[in-house]
Amino acid sequence: MVKVIISGYGKMGHMIEKGIECVDASEDICATDPAVAKQCVCIDFTMPSSFRANYKFLAENFKAVVVGTTGWNDIADEVIAYFEKCGTPMIYASNFSIGVNVFFAAVRRASELLKGQPYQPYIEEKHHIHKLDAPSGTAKSLGALVEQGMGVAPEIVAVRAGEIPGIHSVNFEGVCDRLTFTHEAFSREGFARGAVEAALMTENVNGVHEFSELFLAKI
Repeated sequence: MVKVIISGYGKMGHMIEKGIECVDASEDICATDPAVAKQCVCIDFTMPSSFRANYKFLAENFKAVVVGTTGWNDIADEVIAYFEKCGTPMIYASNFSIGVNVFFAAVRRASELLKGQPYQPYIEEKHHIHKLDAPSGTAKSLGALVEQGMGVAPEIVAVRAGEIPGIHSVNFEGVCDRLTFTHEAFSREGFARGAVEAALMTENVNGVHEFSELFLAKI
């Protein structure tokens, strides 16, 4: 049975503990007893600054790590290399929602089919006013998929208003028509469910993987 320690006990942490056995939830993950950590998967939903400060401890001490924190792309090569050096499995994602990962697959395929066609891509994302990063990590991932498929970098527009859990739309604007792919989150629960699934996946993987890579391999 997979046992979890949550790093960052905010709203996401409270949702995650409803779906899997949690040994502990901590705002100071580096205070975890290494003997306990070695038996557990850490699910990290903290701030970029916290993950940057803590990732070496996570890699050195935990059985495996699931990272939902974004904002560390600039040191991704360094982080991945360190986890591989330590032999610690890590699964990370800009968004663990199952629906979003199906959305990623649809956008990726549409972008490939539209390569060379007269369509202009652009992305709109909307979140609550408490979200600090703009554009979101999910929007950046979508942008990368579009650019990879079409060879064109889409403009990304970010809106912060009210308590919107998250809406992402990828649009392909043509002369004769417009294609729009949209995912709307009703709450954070979908992110938590996906993170729990990722924690279960760590039992059967080695190395470092994006969640979408592992999820799409199943379908």
